Amino acid sequence: MAKFKVAERFVSINGESVKAGELAVFIRFTGCNLNCSYCDTKWANEADAPYEELTDEEIYDYIKRTGVRNVTLTGGEPLIQKDIDKLLLMLAMDEELQVEVETNGSVDIAEFKALTDRVAFTLDYKLLGSGMESNMCFSNYNYIDKKDAVKFVSGSIKDLETARDIIHEWALDIKSNVYISPVYGKINPEDIVDFMIENEMNGVKLQLQLHKYIWDPEMRGV
Repeated sequence: MAKFKVAERFVSINGESVKAGELAVFIRFTGCNLNCSYCDTKWANEADAPYEELTDEEIYDYIKRTGVRNVTLTGGEPLIQKDIDKLLLMLAMDEELQVEVETNGSVDIAEFKALTDRVAFTLDYKLLGSGMESNMCFSNYNYIDKKDAVKFVSGSIKDLETARDIIHEWALDIKSNVYISPVYGKINPEDIVDFMIENEMNGVKLQLQLHKYIWDPEMRGV
């Protein structure tokens, strides 16, 4: 039986990506292999982060009790969790559930995509401002499709220029869903819109992180 360290579990709306604005049940795991400058869940990545140990069956039972069909596995980094493949397969077997994995873009998703076609992946591309850009796994862009997404959290014009170039180089706007979001408090969303217009970024969506505008940006469990 697989066991996981779960930092928090809750029901809210999805704040970003393809299902933004829809209800979702969130499972947040502890631990991450990156340390982004703007991370808003650093507390969950610390060695002494609080957690409850849950089996894959307990996680599934909790999800079903909520009555919410969208499931978001997040972190931390979900794909570095031991036996995460077992949990993904368990959730994928339930055809009522729509499962999304929020991953930081540094972990190879090939083996997980091969498990099932019923799990969607939202990949971050960590831009220069994150301090983690050198960790990105570019081969992931060979496996994504229209149910997946790539997200560029941008804090500067330099970040936006890099996002533009990566989107073009890998034809991400053709293969998948692409979003640009501002680092909260670092760049004016109007500047992102202007950049998108100037660079004719068709097929790319500006997305504000809804949960940071509805609740306090530091609030947990939302």
